[in-house]
Amino acid sequence: MSDIKTILSKRILVLDGAMGTMLQRYQFTDEDFRGERFKDFPHPLKGNNDLLSLTQPSAIREIHRQYFEAGADIVETNTFSSTTIGMADYHMEELVYELNYESARIAREAADEFTNRNPERPRFVAGSIGPTNRTASMSPDVNDPGFRAVTFDELKAAYRQQTEALMDGGCDLLMVETIFDTLNAKAALFAIEEIKEERNSDIPVMVSGTITDASGRTLSGQTVEAFLISIEHMPLLSIGFNCALGADQLKPYLKRLSRNTSLNISAHPNAGLPNAFGNYDQTPQEMQLLIREYLSDNLINIIGGCCGTTPDHIRLIAEVAAQFKPREIFESA
Repeated sequence: MSDIKTILSKRILVLDGAMGTMLQRYQFTDEDFRGERFKDFPHPLKGNNDLLSLTQPSAIREIHRQYFEAGADIVETNTFSSTTIGMADYHMEELVYELNYESARIAREAADEFTNRNPERPRFVAGSIGPTNRTASMSPDVNDPGFRAVTFDELKAAYRQQTEALMDGGCDLLMVETIFDTLNAKAALFAIEEIKEERNSDIPVMVSGTITDASGRTLSGQTVEAFLISIEHMPLLSIGFNCALGADQLKPYLKRLSRNTSLNISAHPNAGLPNAFGNYDQTPQEMQLLIREYLSDNLINIIGGCCGTTPDHIRLIAEVAAQFKPREIFESA
């Protein structure tokens, strides 16, 4: 693999857009999610997007290809919920290794296709490691504030299994993303560091939190600065934010991050805020204008899109990113 750190020092890298938004276009039925292999599975499977890497792999591969065609340098694997904790909702915990391995392999094939076309511009695969649907630092029961639905060790074990499969499947880097509880992220990062040491690997790690509302805090209550302090001691390729907010709402938090870290900064915001029906209306042109402000303010090293973004959004984001130099890295005090 070409040294991604060297490339980052020379130009802004472009991340892909939303996987779920693209999958919605296929209008897959429960039968499509099941495929032949799971046609008699005793539980509903519609909505398990990660399963489509096994039952509709050509669709996943085509989405990756569309993002590379649009100008993405990095695509994320279709593994946002591929932990034993996430798959418990579908009674598919035993499939976790296969889900991650196959998702990574599919993305790897697409990346290699485009790298072979233009070896001067290598394409990368980021293993997507989502936050799970449980939180280690807050109780889901308002009547029992001391209760926890998951422990640190349970999270670490789940993330370890996911990470090993993503690496075995051929990922170039790992992305711990959409972090709403930093304790969950710490479990993921601890598992990753264990595996890196065991394998003598230096696989780069990206971290991306999510600011959940106008308070400027994560769901577990951390400010931008507290989030940064909590994890910047880890060996990270980048830190940033994604999801929850559109590009305009996210900008002030990226500014605060930029003032306080010497790490590369990433952002993949939503295509605006959802409308009353949960859809995203921000056009590629509107989003490009907002991203241009990030770039002119020298805030970003890696840029892409989250919910509601499509290859059309990424195409215009890549177009404007090519016009700017990456954020300059300084040594923090």
